[in-house]
Amino acid sequence: MRIAVVASEAVPFSKTGGLADVAGTLFKEYTGMGFDAFLFVPLYRRTAEQFGTRLQDAGIGIDVPVGKAFRKCRVFTLKMETEERQGHNSRLPRFTGAPDRVFFIGNEEYFDRDELYGTPAGDYPDNDQRFAFFCRAVMEICKVLDLRIDLMHCNDWQTGLIPLYIKTLYRDVPALEKTASVITIHNLGYQGLFPMQAMGITGLSMDLFNPEGLEFYGKVNFLKAGIVGADVITTVSGTYAKEILTPESGFGLDGILRKRAGSLMGILNGIDYAEWDPSADTYLPHTYSKSDLSGKAECKKELIKRCSLENNADAPLICFIGRLSTQKGVDLLAGAAPELIAAGADLVVIGKGDEHYQKILSSISDRFRESFFFHTGFSEDLAHLAYAGADIFLMPSRYEPCGLGQMIAMRYGTVPVARRTGGISDTVEDGLTGFLFDEYSASALAGAVRKALSAHKSRRAWQGLIKNAMGRDFSWRKSAKIYGDMYRDAVKAKGLSGAAASR
Repeated sequence: MRIAVVASEAVPFSKTGGLADVAGTLFKEYTGMGFDAFLFVPLYRRTAEQFGTRLQDAGIGIDVPVGKAFRKCRVFTLKMETEERQGHNSRLPRFTGAPDRVFFIGNEEYFDRDELYGTPAGDYPDNDQRFAFFCRAVMEICKVLDLRIDLMHCNDWQTGLIPLYIKTLYRDVPALEKTASVITIHNLGYQGLFPMQAMGITGLSMDLFNPEGLEFYGKVNFLKAGIVGADVITTVSGTYAKEILTPESGFGLDGILRKRAGSLMGILNGIDYAEWDPSADTYLPHTYSKSDLSGKAECKKELIKRCSLENNADAPLICFIGRLSTQKGVDLLAGAAPELIAAGADLVVIGKGDEHYQKILSSISDRFRESFFFHTGFSEDLAHLAYAGADIFLMPSRYEPCGLGQMIAMRYGTVPVARRTGGISDTVEDGLTGFLFDEYSASALAGAVRKALSAHKSRRAWQGLIKNAMGRDFSWRKSAKIYGDMYRDAVKAKGLSGAAASR
């Protein structure tokens, strides 16, 4: 079966969040499972800077329609690289997939920018053009190369136009006429909303601008296009699949999702066990395992030193790693921080996002310099060290479709304290592998942390929590198999419907 994974970001090429981990890791899993898999991603500036020596022009130049105009698309792939050459380029992110199956969509006007989607001040105003271009470019490449894709797996609003393109503008293209489509909703809170004029940019008929199509309170909704057009809709945990059918968590799309509930399923994300492995993590000064945790204690000492914290290694160390937004509960973290510090804990916060939260966290860091460390931005090596060196991992999310942070933390023996929502409910067992709270408030978060701090006082109890957490399996193997079975069912159903339509 020939599969195309299409995403606006994918590790190790580009990343702002969990979407990149899922798309990149799934592609790698599929190549290992024997699928004929392709990956389509934009060629961003940071990708070109990191992989410039390995990028090669595929010799494919395409004029991609964007509204009434055409934009140039250049296609790049990766050069093969031997183990010896990889060793000489130790700073280059490791990629173990099939390099000739990765297609980078290049257009300097749209993708040669500092960030992927926008700056802390807001989204790029031409994101409708940028990602309509990306979606059409994927279609055109499949057409030009006659790729004959069986299953197109789209991810989030940036690729939401593709399922509708397959059923409308490209339905008679031989390379795509039998293609089934899946869209995965990684976060329903991000939908790709644009003015009505964006319909002209998409090239789709204005007949689709209605409540059963792309229209959403007078705007064009790219994610809704995917929900309407895809053969199968997935999201990233079983609990979240149920939550998004409700007005409370549906972000205005619960109605259309309920209509398509028969085509909706939740498949829990996994994490890449090759990248996140405390026994072989090259970012760590000391490695460790479930049976020998001595290296974790050394990582804690190193984290304390690097963050210039003044408590000794016996004091509980709490970390938060993630996007600085209300969704991630940063307001709760900021509200609870003084109480947690007063209880004797140190805090390490790593992330970037809303300027408002960056200022608040910087202010807390200035106030509690000996006990609160704030790193603005993302640092891969510091993140790995924090996952390994911390005792407790905070995840006070307002909502969390799946969450990878709690899985990584458990893999590293760092006990999560998290709000019971979405995928957190499906992965953290209260009192066994972590501590959960329900009410969205700083006091509820602080109360759950106090339970964790109480358990931390008992070495035996804490060791039990760590080993329980490290014993859980969150690898991609199981989830990738579920996806593969779903793909086969979707392709089979597409074939049957096509045969029925031709009769």
